[in-house]
Amino acid sequence: MSDMPDPEAPVDPDARPAFYALSPGGWRDYWSLLHPPYTLWHLSYVAIGAALASRLDVAWWLETTAAFFLAMGIAAHALDELNGRPLRTRIPRGVLIALAVVGLAGALAIGVHGAMAATPWIWALMPIGVFLVVAYNLELAGGLFHSDLWFALAWGGFPVIVAYVAQTGALSAAAALAAAGCVALSAAQRALSTPVRTLRRHVAGVSGSISMADGSSEPIDVDTLRHPAETALRLLSVSVLLLAAGMVAAKLV
Repeated sequence: MSDMPDPEAPVDPDARPAFYALSPGGWRDYWSLLHPPYTLWHLSYVAIGAALASRLDVAWWLETTAAFFLAMGIAAHALDELNGRPLRTRIPRGVLIALAVVGLAGALAIGVHGAMAATPWIWALMPIGVFLVVAYNLELAGGLFHSDLWFALAWGGFPVIVAYVAQTGALSAAAALAAAGCVALSAAQRALSTPVRTLRRHVAGVSGSISMADGSSEPIDVDTLRHPAETALRLLSVSVLLLAAGMVAAKLV
């Protein structure tokens, strides 16, 4: 793998590979690597799972959040960037590997503490988390685990279950239902973001028009196709964050 972006020239050198991505170079690459709205979105699932407990232990919630930030926010995204440079960053390959290793090691260290101090069920959940991060982002087994379903399970349902178990040491019907809801939300995210990524990273141009019932027509371009989905993604990322904040606040007030 090269230290530089994919040698295939982007369809538009000025186009950003994601709506939150900054121009490549320096600290901006690390901002883009974090996928900030999506990382906050999925960390919100941790808060939702923790807030389902009858009593919210703030320390364990923060530890669980830190573990998922290290594993999902840093390690997973570093591995994803290693696998084809989808964000076209200039972060050296060695730095990406180091970020992945340190992120996973940090998450495991927090997990060990949780398993010893909170509940032994964390021992069983840790290897599942590592497997999901590595298998999904490196597209192991020919991409078998790099699918819409696996994304929804790993980035949607798993954080809810882990956070709830860290709080209670058990599972419940409420946690299972909430996890299923977050799986569905993550599936919706994927359904919106996949065509958007294609439009931003692989489409050279779009032409055509929409014929209206009154005989008028409206032109179609890349922005026409991309804008509704990206607007929905922006709104969903904020709404899930606010929902999680509300659930946590309800436990703390």
